[in-house]
Amino acid sequence: MSAPAPRSGVNALPETLPIFPLAGVLLLPRGRLPLNIFEPRYLAMARDAMTGNHVIGMVQPLDPQQEGETAPAVYTTGCAGRVTDFEESDDGRYLITLTGLCRFAIVGELPLSETGYRRVQATYESYAGDLDAPAEESVERGQLLRALQSCFAEDDDVAVDWESIERTPSDNLVTSLAMMLPFSPSEKQALLEARDLAERASILVALMEMMAASDHAGGEKTSVQ
Repeated sequence: MSAPAPRSGVNALPETLPIFPLAGVLLLPRGRLPLNIFEPRYLAMARDAMTGNHVIGMVQPLDPQQEGETAPAVYTTGCAGRVTDFEESDDGRYLITLTGLCRFAIVGELPLSETGYRRVQATYESYAGDLDAPAEESVERGQLLRALQSCFAEDDDVAVDWESIERTPSDNLVTSLAMMLPFSPSEKQALLEARDLAERASILVALMEMMAASDHAGGEKTSVQ
């Protein structure tokens, strides 16, 4: 009997996924998210991931005010990430980096793990395109850069390396800005659920333009987290 063919694409991603609910925290495919883990159940989740498939799902609570509750309701779309860096601090915290793989939809929630973290049944079929090379030409790069410049035009406290930004591929730039800039949880979710890179870039431009308008009108100063 011949051996079964190795699974590939979305079929290679785990159907059972531990989830880490964090309000205002966004992971996107190919993005890199550093996390400082100290809560016992999430320390256990990280240990289990490291001895298993190294994959953790990032999701947001529907209500950011309920983030500290045991099992807050969460958005049904998240992003699976692979632990690509792992370090244990002297005081027992885990400093990890998740690299985004693919978005997922939650089909149902499973019983808590023995150590108390949440797990879901996930499907990736609707987001299989996350595994393909991005269509760089779909981004209106000039519009993106103008919106970014407007965010920092009046902020002398933030040093921006424009030469590096000019050299950054559009996919990486959109992903980094979407994850880094201090948008609201609902705005972060809109960026996550964008249909493709072009739509995500369009949403990002609109959000940056609103941020710049708010700063110009005397709102809170824009800062890079």
